[in-house]
Amino acid sequence: SSGINAEYGDWRSYAVMRNLAHQKYGLKMIEAHLPSQTIEQGIDVLEIMRNIHVFVSRYSYNLNNQLFVEQSSNNKHLNTINIRHIANSIRTHGTGIMNTTINFTFQYLRKKFFVFSQFLYDDHIYSRLVKDARYFKEQKDELDQCYPYERADKFNRGIRKLGLTPEGLSFLDQFRILITHIGNAMGYIRMIRSGGIHACANAIRYVPDLDDIVNLEELTKEEELPADTVQAAAILDSVLDNLTKNFAEGTAYFKMLVDVFTKSMRDPKNQHLKNFYMIIPPLTLNFVEQMMNGKEKINKKNKIGATFTDDGFSMGIAYILKLLDQYSAFDSLHWFQSVNAKFSSEEKAVKESRRKETDVKLDQTNTLTMKRLDQYRQEFELLYYSLSSARIFFRTDLEDLPIEVNKTPVEATASPDTGANTT
Repeated sequence: SSGINAEYGDWRSYAVMRNLAHQKYGLKMIEAHLPSQTIEQGIDVLEIMRNIHVFVSRYSYNLNNQLFVEQSSNNKHLNTINIRHIANSIRTHGTGIMNTTINFTFQYLRKKFFVFSQFLYDDHIYSRLVKDARYFKEQKDELDQCYPYERADKFNRGIRKLGLTPEGLSFLDQFRILITHIGNAMGYIRMIRSGGIHACANAIRYVPDLDDIVNLEELTKEEELPADTVQAAAILDSVLDNLTKNFAEGTAYFKMLVDVFTKSMRDPKNQHLKNFYMIIPPLTLNFVEQMMNGKEKINKKNKIGATFTDDGFSMGIAYILKLLDQYSAFDSLHWFQSVNAKFSSEEKAVKESRRKETDVKLDQTNTLTMKRLDQYRQEFELLYYSLSSARIFFRTDLEDLPIEVNKTPVEATASPDTGANTT
């Protein structure tokens, strides 16, 4: 055991062994003086913070499990980062590292929002979004208040005519990746906050009553103990006070990052951003296609581009909609209801074809088509639920829930959601 610990330098294991030796055998062991890191440290918070632009592009975020998974690696395994790793890093560097991380993230987001604005300012994109917004406003009664799937699909495919990168990415692909990177940064902030609370909870768990912490400095003065003891008690009081505040209150980092960008994003000079919500339907189609391709590659020998989660996209969409105050505008499109209606009609047509056809080959084709439609529907439902979950982080009050518990995506899409708070 000691050989393994020596190899990794796990100070915690040595501390436990020293305590056991003292309590069980009365042995007084010397202090190991190892760095205060653990075997489970993972990638250090400092390293991520200094290279936040690299981190958000190489890792994919999972909203429900609150972890990041490396997208690709030359090794036989992928690195993951979860709350425990972050908590261990915060324990090593102190809670002050959390505020520094927010500052680095703010600087990163500021650069990304400049690129975001430039994309929507482009004449091809801006004119198309204005045209689509006008079309929907004039035709929404005939469209049953639902933005047509075909129009979003036409946008997604048509934008490829504007040109592709050497990697085969369209402008919409690049815009989706930009939003995903912004969402990954917000996901990392959420993990930092959770990791900080986790670290504080571990540090303060031996305090008997958080609501009634005695003042040790006063007690030592009353007992007329030496000055060194009084000073040590004062330091301990300060540490306990700091931990108690961090554990009880936390910090509304999401609200801070919403407030700091809201004014500039809603400035009248940024009128080109007001139709951002109109690009979300083609963006979601683009995202679903990418996710399906990524999941198909998991079982293939060449796993470049393979993925099973990418909730940074949902996080980014929810955050930007909040900054631009466009939740209601996006909800008015009833986009997910339109998607559901499209797939239902296609499934109905395939079932009708299968009922009439007797040709074996055609029947096999119809079976594959049904399977593909089921996959598309499932991916859109996953996107809907992850987007609904992400929106909860930015609501103002408890009444602004984006969905109701027992509603399907079709029934719940019309529920408005606005606001800003964090979890």
